[in-house]
Amino acid sequence: MCKDENTNRNEECCIANILKVIVTLQNRSDKFDCLAEGCDRPFLGPIPTTVCFNTRPIELYRCSDGGLWTFPYTLNGVPGTSSVLRVENVEGCCCTCRVLAPNPDTTSDTPYVGTESFLTINLNCVGALRCLPDTYISCV
Repeated sequence: MCKDENTNRNEECCIANILKVIVTLQNRSDKFDCLAEGCDRPFLGPIPTTVCFNTRPIELYRCSDGGLWTFPYTLNGVPGTSSVLRVENVEGCCCTCRVLAPNPDTTSDTPYVGTESFLTINLNCVGALRCLPDTYISCV
């Protein structure tokens, strides 16, 4: 929990700390040469040949019942729901996320597309977080 009910003292929760690292990595992704080689390249993983990864998609699980959170979105006029999110900002125990939708272009190498659906989550209500493989999301 982020807030200790016994002392009314705010403490950062471990999920918030992890999400802050993800935001930092995502914000740095456009500042590096993705074709860099060697021990000092500023990213992990294989050297991409066309694009840098700019998103570490996540899924969040509820404290109450351990279930996976899903959120509504509309993409190209079609409504849907998704459990996959892109962390945009973390302040204390509040996290702002963008809902990611499955990529409608089945020939694409990227599994998700960004939507214009955003939400703010109280991390006190999150019991677990799952990181999915890094990917590229256009227009974020």
